[in-house]
Amino acid sequence: MQTILCMNAKGGCGKTTIATNLATWYADEGQRAALMDFDPQRSAIDWLEAREDYDGVPAIEAVDAVTGNARAAHGTDVAIIDAPAGTFGSEVTQLLRRADALLVPVLPSPIDMRAATRFIDEVLGSGRVSRGQTRIALVANRVRENTRVFHALEDFLAAYDIPLLTHLRESQNYIRAAETGLGIFELAPSAVAVDVAQWDPVVEWLQRG
Repeated sequence: MQTILCMNAKGGCGKTTIATNLATWYADEGQRAALMDFDPQRSAIDWLEAREDYDGVPAIEAVDAVTGNARAAHGTDVAIIDAPAGTFGSEVTQLLRRADALLVPVLPSPIDMRAATRFIDEVLGSGRVSRGQTRIALVANRVRENTRVFHALEDFLAAYDIPLLTHLRESQNYIRAAETGLGIFELAPSAVAVDVAQWDPVVEWLQRG
């Protein structure tokens, strides 16, 4: 089973957005996917409950790791972990032990970039990452290209020897997906073509692992 961890200590950076949409990509590809929600806010679990209103969409296993057993069912192909905000120290270590790959979403704002500095430095000091047991990559999230803060984010992320996989644009399609329990890949193709293309480098990097 492949385990993908979406984590950044800063809240509101898009961990749940990445986790839920990745889960739909794998499920739509016919893989048995589990979405493991470690966040007490239960945003991923709420999203899965909204998904139950639709017939014909692939099932995604809900794992409420806060109140229940934090393990995916036997036979799961890929488990995606939505980590809580404010994760530091031993909690980071424990989650990294579960993960084959770590995706770190970062927003284009000075506050988020300063917070990301502390978190990324902590992760890079982890034995799991330094030994190559958990691969790490960055995702720039809710980006408006050709803005000053966008270029500042690019310069900030380029300072790390970590792959920057993609820039996910700020799009109403993600809001629509979050509300409905669908993934960006399951909305009308004509409406999401630009957004879907921005996910290609993420999927390719994960599959290389």
